[in-house]
Amino acid sequence: MNITDLLQSQLSGNVLETLSKQIGGANPQQTQVATSGIMNILLGAMAKNAATPEGASALSNALDRDHDGSVLDDVMGMFTGQAKPASEKALNGEAILGHVLGNRKDSAAKTISQVSGLDTSQVGSLMVQLAPVIMGALGKTKKENNMNPSDLSGMLGGILGNMKGGNQAKMDPKMAMLTAFLDKDGDGSIVDDVAGMGMSFLGRLFGKKR
Repeated sequence: MNITDLLQSQLSGNVLETLSKQIGGANPQQTQVATSGIMNILLGAMAKNAATPEGASALSNALDRDHDGSVLDDVMGMFTGQAKPASEKALNGEAILGHVLGNRKDSAAKTISQVSGLDTSQVGSLMVQLAPVIMGALGKTKKENNMNPSDLSGMLGGILGNMKGGNQAKMDPKMAMLTAFLDKDGDGSIVDDVAGMGMSFLGRLFGKKR
């Protein structure tokens, strides 16, 4: 199972409904779109930071140290506070967002709000909850595929390139808004404090027509 499939399998069904309730009774479909938007924006920022050998090495070290993927053992339990991984840093969503987005966190929340229809406070809460899951999924993928720093950089760069250059980005106004955000300067620096750093991964916008 690749990281896309892994995240989509974890963030669906009852888990998605639980998240929707926790952020104030949001529409699950809006929560789903916001979830995918959060993944895209975090992925883009991290791909830029991991584009250098130093950044890729910092990400790899952070994954090995604090993000082994154990958060995925019971995602529902983590969201409800009934399960905790061995490392407290693995759950520090605020720190992850701070190192990934820097002072652009609020701007990211505003963009995702416009894309999903959720208000910015709901998006902010969702970002904090999802960041540890995304980081855990990356850590699990790295471990299972024995990826080195260069492999991580290549994977993330490839995902970002597909997202920004694919036909979906050109045709979907929502995707275009997200890629426009990623094209701006000012992403958070990966080298500030990698211990609590977070990573994102991706994906296609879930905006399925119903």
